[in-house]
Amino acid sequence: MIRARAGRLALLAGLLVLGACAGPRVRPPPPADAAALARQAAREAALAERMHWTLHGRLGVADARDSGSGSLEWSQQGSRFRFSVHAPVTGKTWVLSGGGGHAVLEGLREHAVEGDDAAALLERELGWKVPLGELLYWARGLRAPGEARIEFRDDGLPAQIEQDGWQVRYLDYDTDRDPPLPNKVYASRGDYRVRLAIRDWSLQ
Repeated sequence: MIRARAGRLALLAGLLVLGACAGPRVRPPPPADAAALARQAAREAALAERMHWTLHGRLGVADARDSGSGSLEWSQQGSRFRFSVHAPVTGKTWVLSGGGGHAVLEGLREHAVEGDDAAALLERELGWKVPLGELLYWARGLRAPGEARIEFRDDGLPAQIEQDGWQVRYLDYDTDRDPPLPNKVYASRGDYRVRLAIRDWSLQ
């Protein structure tokens, strides 16, 4: 009986040792709580009031068949925008501009081409699938209108936004600004990739 009890104690001790050696369980990030969502809503309200801004950086676009990149200057004046990309490989600069349901693309053809939808015009002429309407919000770390799922970093800034089938990840912020603004934005949906590396922001 003593030997049996000693054997059971040894087995229990072994199990405890194994349990102690096991690594910590990896848990998924907790859902956004009410306080985090309230802070995000306040940040979105503050940035929504600043409708005149410009960013400089680099834009990269890729899908399963092709890719492209270039330096980017994006100016927004209320609903009016100017999206200028210079591709160093070709040495060409094209400009997409417009607003209010009208867009003009210049620099790709001999003459400018026009359309009612900026994103559709860009996809038709360049083959680039860039959700410009949503990217207007995502580039600033905001949710676009509609349903969205959001996860936060430890400092309360968005780490990821999932919306309209796109997964938008934020890898870096300019935290010297108030409110902070993203420096690196990676958006993906299926084979499509859109990457923004923002060098500087100018908000009026």
